[in-house]
Amino acid sequence: MEFDEFKAVEAINNRLKDAGRAQYESDEVLNIIDMIWDFYEENGLLDIESDPDDDPDDIEQDVVDYVKRMLKKDKNACVDEADVELMVKAEMEYEDTII
Repeated sequence: MEFDEFKAVEAINNRLKDAGRAQYESDEVLNIIDMIWDFYEENGLLDIESDPDDDPDDIEQDVVDYVKRMLKKDKNACVDEADVELMVKAEMEYEDTII
């Protein structure tokens, strides 16, 4: 399967809803997804030549921290920092479904 941004948005918003949290507009969720993929790119995790076994086993907290830093810089973002961890987990779980 191929990564589908809109299915990822749906997965993230469903996770938020299941946790009793407010859902976000697609643009806000897509902004978070972009931040996650920026982290991957900045850390060489998207390189075709990279060996999947060389990837860190647990980068989730690093991604969460990165997204929180980027949200602080983005004055137009309206995602609650308390939702970031849940959103990152949901996006990563969506990624796992398409591998």
